[in-house]
Amino acid sequence: MTVSSLLAEAATGIKSLLVGLGITGKALTKPAVTVLYPMGEVRNLDTYRGHVELIGKEDDPAVPRCIACGACVRACPSSCIAVGCFVGGGASGPAGREAEEMAGELIARAEAMAPAPQKGCKTPGAFILDYSLCSLCGQCARACPVDSLRFSQHVYYVGSSRADFRLDLLARLREQALAAPAQPAVAAPTADAKEPQ
Repeated sequence: MTVSSLLAEAATGIKSLLVGLGITGKALTKPAVTVLYPMGEVRNLDTYRGHVELIGKEDDPAVPRCIACGACVRACPSSCIAVGCFVGGGASGPAGREAEEMAGELIARAEAMAPAPQKGCKTPGAFILDYSLCSLCGQCARACPVDSLRFSQHVYYVGSSRADFRLDLLARLREQALAAPAQPAVAAPTADAKEPQ
């Protein structure tokens, strides 16, 4: 090694150091992107993808659009969704009956509860999501033929055990329907009303 090659190598190292310091200096002068929760809260949640949730029907928001076809269950690579149907005239009965394990949770059922799809079943009797297993890939929402699933914007979801992350999506849909403000009825135009010009 000659002195000139050592000086050239040192000059290259100093140039690289100055370029790196320049990039760091520019980043330090920009506003912070990270929010220190709970001192600050995230304001832009439009692009947040939380756990999946059911979408209610237009005429009755407490009833899901879901037709219990089981497409979401088959499409889920994490096996975190379970949809159960009451078939053969069955309906949810009193406690103490037989139970079926679906998505790691025991669901009380009537004699005729079975995994979706079932012939004659058009609404789910149970819809369970194990959020601790969910990879948020969205395959269930893409596979749904009636667009009954969407991502929630429930960003502050915490729990102290894995059982806290087993969600009954039917119960959540009913809670959301009760909490939502009532939609004002649109009055039908009368024969006397004139159209705007």
